[in-house]
Amino acid sequence: MGFTEIFVATHDAALKRAAALDGGAAVAPGAVRIPDISDFEVERLGDLAGTAVHAAGADYELAMVDVASDSLLGVPAAMVRALAELLSYETEGEGDVLADVAEGWAAEEDMPFGADQAARYVRQLAELAAGVDPATKAGLYVWTS
Repeated sequence: MGFTEIFVATHDAALKRAAALDGGAAVAPGAVRIPDISDFEVERLGDLAGTAVHAAGADYELAMVDVASDSLLGVPAAMVRALAELLSYETEGEGDVLADVAEGWAAEEDMPFGADQAARYVRQLAELAAGVDPATKAGLYVWTS
């Protein structure tokens, strides 16, 4: 299995990035590259994040964004919001929602990393999601090899 790269871009920039990744490009500044996972694991993270911030039931399925690239998928707005909310979501008690989501994600079947590494990835992805500004027509994209 290869890797998955998640990044913020406009549609046109995302297509250019996907073409570069198809050609073997190195990780882009600001992107998060996760080895040995697929788009399915990213969708599972969306489900876990949505449940954690009480936004379960929304559509967290990644969608093909352009016929020019079958390896480039768009992250739905509901998932972007749920991930971003992990950074500031308040819970009763002493629970850390982001850590809980990371632990749940790491516990998924066949995940290639543990809770500590998952926590780093989830924080990075939540920060990416929080930086998505719809006014700039940017979105969160997933490219999987």
